[in-house]
Amino acid sequence: MSLLVAGSIATDHLMSFPGKFADSLVVDQLDKLSVSFLVEDLEVRRGGCAANICFGLGNLGLRPVLVGAVGEDFAEYRSWLERHNVDCDSVHVSETRHTARFVCTNDASMAQIASFYAGAMSESREIELKPIVDRVGDPDYVIIGPDDPEGMLRHTEECRQRGYRFLADPSQQLAFGDGDLIRPLIDGADILFSNEYEASLITQKTGWSRDEVLSRVGTWVVTLGADGVRIDREGEESVVVGAVPEIAKVEPTGVGDAFRAGFLAALTWGLGHERAAQLGCLLAVHVVEKVGTQEYEIARSAFLARCAATYGDEAAADFEPHLRTIRP
Repeated sequence: MSLLVAGSIATDHLMSFPGKFADSLVVDQLDKLSVSFLVEDLEVRRGGCAANICFGLGNLGLRPVLVGAVGEDFAEYRSWLERHNVDCDSVHVSETRHTARFVCTNDASMAQIASFYAGAMSESREIELKPIVDRVGDPDYVIIGPDDPEGMLRHTEECRQRGYRFLADPSQQLAFGDGDLIRPLIDGADILFSNEYEASLITQKTGWSRDEVLSRVGTWVVTLGADGVRIDREGEESVVVGAVPEIAKVEPTGVGDAFRAGFLAALTWGLGHERAAQLGCLLAVHVVEKVGTQEYEIARSAFLARCAATYGDEAAADFEPHLRTIRP
């Protein structure tokens, strides 16, 4: 069995603005918006939702299969991911476009303004999943993250046709996508991931109520920032899992991707949704405490100790037999 992670692969350019964006915005003049922010620093980091999720899975001891499109400038990034236990043999390499770029500025309140250049990502629509499955074996799950919209639709439809269990994570594509794009991306998903704001976009743009969304997906996992995670299933009471206390909040980019990696790892280990959310939160807190989405390291003993301190000894005992990390 295998884990296929489809989505963006990109380089992140991360900047920090010491003030607040809100102080420079005039609400009734937004149609004439023209502002510039003097940032304090620039960090160039590896990123992209699919690559971030794969990095997290690899750090937990799994070997995920990365599915996405890159440019010929991917060689060094490929080596980095392969050293962290990621299967990159099915990544499509464009002959004409650069690897995608994510440019993001955070302010003092952790608000973000970001731009994304798709580049080679637009060629992900050319990737078929069946040859990948023939190479690596039937997938436990296919997670379909933000990517070229046509590629996302193709992968989702192929999962439905071939009976692959898929996890829908449309996230950034919800901002510009309309109901005709969003509905087929989530209908029939084993799990739907979103944050609170994205959950509102889903119901608004699809025209489906919360209950109607739940009737079309197995589980809806909604991240709540500092308040943790809510897990919703049709006809059942919501389950809320608290976040892991932060040692220091440094930079939020990639936190959601790390959460998804932890959640997916726990499912692969045969654990339930509550444990999956706890593992997701444990991995996510490592990202928010670093600059960059793939700069954290997991030490097995410290990770389990932090788990026990937050969620109890039973949770740590459930994770302990499965956890394989680079550091002891």
